[in-house]
Amino acid sequence: METYKPSPIPLCEPNLGGREKQYMAEAVDSNWLSGGSFLRRFEQQLADYAGAAHVIGVSNGTSALQVALALAGVEKGDLVLVPNLTFVATANAVKYLGADPVMVDIDARTWLMDLDLLQDFLENQTFRNSNGCFHRESHRRIKAVVPVHLLGNVCEMERLNEMADHFALAVVEDAACSLGSFQNGWHSGTSGLLGTMSFNSNKIITTAGGGAILTNDEALAKRARHLITQSKSHATEYIHDELGYNFRLVNPLAAMGCAQMEQLPGFIQRKKEVAAWYQRELGEYDVVFQQLTPGTDSNYWHSAVLAEDSRNLIAALAADNIESRPLWTPIHELPVFTNDLYVTRENVSSDVSRQGIMLPCSTSITDEQLKRVTQSIAKFLDVSIKV
Repeated sequence: METYKPSPIPLCEPNLGGREKQYMAEAVDSNWLSGGSFLRRFEQQLADYAGAAHVIGVSNGTSALQVALALAGVEKGDLVLVPNLTFVATANAVKYLGADPVMVDIDARTWLMDLDLLQDFLENQTFRNSNGCFHRESHRRIKAVVPVHLLGNVCEMERLNEMADHFALAVVEDAACSLGSFQNGWHSGTSGLLGTMSFNSNKIITTAGGGAILTNDEALAKRARHLITQSKSHATEYIHDELGYNFRLVNPLAAMGCAQMEQLPGFIQRKKEVAAWYQRELGEYDVVFQQLTPGTDSNYWHSAVLAEDSRNLIAALAADNIESRPLWTPIHELPVFTNDLYVTRENVSSDVSRQGIMLPCSTSITDEQLKRVTQSIAKFLDVSIKV
């Protein structure tokens, strides 16, 4: 006899309940595919929502980071400061330019780059001259810092910008997770020199693949558009004046983004309800939630907790047909980056990674599904406590 298995609960699936099909069909019917009216509309929607002067749609969040770092002046041989706990794309984008990341450990409460640790590193392990900031031991230039607004929580940007200004660092915000997150009235990705976003299928809005570069600098925006179209400098002749990229966001996918932007307020509201549900229902158990930085209004893109026996909890949820996932492996533990500099005192990143578990939080998740998730977690934790 076949054992009954409840219906699956996905981790974080896209919600395509709006005008996505209609707009994408219109884009196809227009015969404008590489560019077109939906791309311009999507960029304007993002600019208006985030309060950015310029938004440039690109093929994905990683390409957005790569171009933004190039625009910030990162060159071969440079160092770039990144948090040690983030999706690997943040560090990969640095490597693509021939630079190397300096991984900075995270704060145990916020899971974001530890700014006390960063300040200590800059004050004691770097020196400055008219050419910028340099690592004291290697004499390599440190050109930029990339705060990642992990899971929707926003790094303390006022403090970071002051630090970056003092040490001559360009600030490129990785806001891949944080469309809809604000801090003290500023949208994530808009208070540094440049910001980047991702619209991968698991993000709060999606264009299937896709990303964006945000900036308030008109010259940088113009150069970004130039770089992502293979640096073509003549209207008809194939003249390319520097190394460029084919990183444009295409019109039909931008059309999907337009429909998604129309639903963004509702998506954010549901994400907040899901986070509140987990905090309420699991508050009595021995799990730890991410703490928001002061002044942050998070989009709560992904709900996550720390639990001591996280891998067995993930397995227990899977047995109940509930998808969950560990947090990312710290960058310094990945083979590509083991020879790069890791700035740490207590290796918080590895502890958070080991205990971290990402919980189902689709914008389409139902209250009944949330009840199943929390009941499954409670069942596991009750047993582990008794043992």
